[in-house]
Amino acid sequence: MNPFGVFHELQDYVGFGPADQAILRALHPGLAPDFPEVSELFYARILEYPPARAVLERGESSVGHLRHSLVAWMEGLFQGPWDENYVERRARIGRVHVRIGLPQHYMFGAMNLLRRELSARVSRLLAPESPEHFVAQNALSRMLDLELAIMLQTYREDLEAQKARTERMATFGQVVASIGHDLRNPLGVAESSVFLLEKRVGTDPGAKKHLQRIAEQIAVANGIVTSLLDLVRDRPMDPLPLALSEVVARAVDLVQRREGVKVDVRSLAGLRVLGDAAQLRQAFVNLVQNAVEACGETGSVTVEARMVDGKVEISVEDTGHGLDASVKARLFEPLITTKSKGVGLGLALVKRIAERHGGTIGHVTPPTQGARFILTLPGAPS
Repeated sequence: MNPFGVFHELQDYVGFGPADQAILRALHPGLAPDFPEVSELFYARILEYPPARAVLERGESSVGHLRHSLVAWMEGLFQGPWDENYVERRARIGRVHVRIGLPQHYMFGAMNLLRRELSARVSRLLAPESPEHFVAQNALSRMLDLELAIMLQTYREDLEAQKARTERMATFGQVVASIGHDLRNPLGVAESSVFLLEKRVGTDPGAKKHLQRIAEQIAVANGIVTSLLDLVRDRPMDPLPLALSEVVARAVDLVQRREGVKVDVRSLAGLRVLGDAAQLRQAFVNLVQNAVEACGETGSVTVEARMVDGKVEISVEDTGHGLDASVKARLFEPLITTKSKGVGLGLALVKRIAERHGGTIGHVTPPTQGARFILTLPGAPS
């Protein structure tokens, strides 16, 4: 269900309307100076509980960043505008909770803590028992109920989707594991036969051409089998401190591209990541190859990176036509592709490699046309 549809329905149900919005905006100047203190108290209380602290510190790079985000959240709570973009921003919170594995009951506790702190500060602004105090507390309570509803709805939908993906991947893995080895044998026989036939066809150009095409298609089939197996099995990792510029340079060298497509690598000097060189090189090959192909005959691909809270964010952006909206939500699932000759394994494998490294991969739409993928990896000391 569309989160905005849920929000609109609940607005009518709880009676949250323009008058409540005006009250919240009027409260903002008096409450805003307290937002940093509320945020400090909120996370101090949350971090008192070891399970909650473990989830937050594992899923987010910095509690300081979270405190800043909570202040921004309170700014939006009291200023709006309470439109579709507002709901989408709130829905992302539920998705983050699913991604980092935060149990749902923590959301109830967290919202109750915020409700208590903000309500206490409203009582300092307005005389208790006054009509203004009563309507202000009601407006705040309705808005917080709506906030919780948005997060819980998104949490439930994303958790169900995640479970469905896990089940599909388990079935997918069983099928791949059972047929991958069996496919290797006939492909190996075909490859050997092509090698022997090439020595026997003499100078017949037609025969040589067809044998070359057969060999190329065998290589393609072998590559698909390898990608499938890499996707479903846990390959041994040898994480080491790596110079990001060297890993990316080797990957770019392996990417095939047309003369009209330029690959610009920048801002990588001095950045180091902790990981397996072979697996990370494969991830960058897949990302850059996809970007190059998205450009068509002419265009450019930009690879750049920056250090953020102890992690390295690497973006790969192209000047192609962007991604079809119908596939954005399922980009990193296996067998999802927009290419006429693709099999939809490249991005799924990138996601698998990122997760093995304790990192993430995501997509954002850049201001101009095209697509931008952001791979986040653990940083290593320089």
